[in-house]
Amino acid sequence: MERETELQNRIRCELSKYGIVVRMNTGVFQTNDGRHVRTGIPGMPDLLFIGSGGRTVWIEVKKDKGRLSPEQMNFIETLRGMGHTAGVARSVKDALELIGRGGEIRSG
Repeated sequence: MERETELQNRIRCELSKYGIVVRMNTGVFQTNDGRHVRTGIPGMPDLLFIGSGGRTVWIEVKKDKGRLSPEQMNFIETLRGMGHTAGVARSVKDALELIGRGGEIRSG
């Protein structure tokens, strides 16, 4: 079974053919000296796609049965309310549809 990270990497590779894809890391990690560091904003989508003309699309990547947290749902709705495109991708095809490429997959 494909892990969410593997799906996210496939999406990143495909979308990079159409623009810039930024991985938005969110969470907590521990440094070598034991300090805890928090990055990102709770609920922030996994990927930010920047296309031609500065168009941005925020993408939360989930496996088939993965559920959005309340923070993720709120973040996506807030982005949409501000006029941004934001949504969930459970496949490369979903991500292409979010960026307006509707199932278009190019090889190479």
